[in-house]
Amino acid sequence: MKSEELRDLAVTALDDVKGIDIVDLDVRSLTSITDYMVICTGRSTRHVKALAEAVAAKAKEMKATSVVRMEGERESEWILVDLGDVVVHVMLAATRAFYSLEDLWEPVKELREQKPG
Repeated sequence: MKSEELRDLAVTALDDVKGIDIVDLDVRSLTSITDYMVICTGRSTRHVKALAEAVAAKAKEMKATSVVRMEGERESEWILVDLGDVVVHVMLAATRAFYSLEDLWEPVKELREQKPG
């Protein structure tokens, strides 16, 4: 499955479980770790866990990737779902505001765009 399709699968799974403020970032030109990062907020630790589990289940069901790893399920304030070409971050609102991943990646993007080609 192409990384764009995997990103869309993750976004759809999050939307199906009523994820809040779903954002996807194309980070291909910024890092070799992954192609896309998807960030989503959950209303409670139970909701965060349900969102992450929905992404993992959908990826496994669609046989979208051979590896699905999850970190952070115990506390469920921030769960990372690693699908390889797509990394999904599901967080509580306070955790998302504190770490501000979107703002973390934006300066890197701006610096790369400023460098002469």
